[in-house]
Amino acid sequence: MLFVNLNFLLFVTILLFVIGLLGLILNKKNFLIVIISIELLLLAINFNFVIFSVYFDDIVGQIFVLFILTIAATESAIGLAILILYYKIHNTITINFVKTKKS
Repeated sequence: MLFVNLNFLLFVTILLFVIGLLGLILNKKNFLIVIISIELLLLAINFNFVIFSVYFDDIVGQIFVLFILTIAATESAIGLAILILYYKIHNTITINFVKTKKS
C-alpha cells in the first residue's frame, strides 16, 4: 500500500491556498477568475479538513467538508447567475466597470 507523507499533503493544500489567494490579489479585470479563486480557496481548506480527519480517525471533518461543498456550490451558482444577468444588461463583466457603475 502507498503511504503519503502528511507534510507533503499539507504542502499541497498550502500551495492550492496560495494559488487561490494570488488569483484574488493579482486579478484586476476578470470576475470569473475571482469566482474560480474563491472556489480554489474553499477546496484547499476542504482538503485540509479531510487530511486531518483521516489522520485523527474522526468523521466530523469529513461531514464538515460536505457542508462546505454544499455552500460553495450554491455560492458559485448564484454568482454565475448574477454574472450572466449583469452581462446581458451591460455587455461587459470587467470588475473596473462594475466598481465605477453608479446605476
